[in-house]
Amino acid sequence: MSAFVVPHDPDWKEAFFTEAAEIEVAFGPSPIKLHHIGSTAIPGILAKPIIDLLGEVHDLAVADANARALEELGYEIMGAYGIEGRRYFRKTDRAGRRTHHLHIFEVGSPHIERLLAFRDYLTTHADIAADYSSLKAKLTSGDEPSWNGYVEGKDPYVRAVEPRAIEWYRKLRKK
Repeated sequence: MSAFVVPHDPDWKEAFFTEAAEIEVAFGPSPIKLHHIGSTAIPGILAKPIIDLLGEVHDLAVADANARALEELGYEIMGAYGIEGRRYFRKTDRAGRRTHHLHIFEVGSPHIERLLAFRDYLTTHADIAADYSSLKAKLTSGDEPSWNGYVEGKDPYVRAVEPRAIEWYRKLRKK
C-alpha cells in the first residue's frame, strides 16, 4: 500500500471536530456550518490522511471576509481553485504535509448536496465503500503512483456513483 492512502483512523472524527471548532472561533460572529466529508469521514475505507471539511455560508463574502483569519490558522488561500462558487483553503503541518482541506460554498450550492450525498451513501452502503476503497488501493499500488493518476483514476468511479447517491440522499431527506 502506498503512503498516499492509509487504513481508516477513528481519530479522524475527533480531528474534524477540533479543526471545526477552531474555524468557528476564527469566523467569530460570522455563521458557518461545517461538515466532515471525504474519505476520512467514511469508516472502514482507505483514505489520504487529510481531513476534508465542507463549510456552508449564506454568502461567499463571509468566506472572503474571514480568509485572513483562516490564514492565521495556517490555511493557504486558494480561491475557487477550478470550481465556480467555491472558496478553497488548504493547510499543511510544519513538516510540509497536507493536513486539511476546507471547501466553502453558499447554502443551496449543488456541490454541498453532492458531497454530503456521496459521504452518506458510502457510509450506508458498505459494498460500495469497499469497492471504492479497493480502487484507491489499486490506484496507489506500484512503484511510482502519482497524485494525478490517483485523482484521475478515481474520478470515473465517483462520477458513476454520484447520481445514485444523490437520488438516494434526496429520498432519505423527504422521509
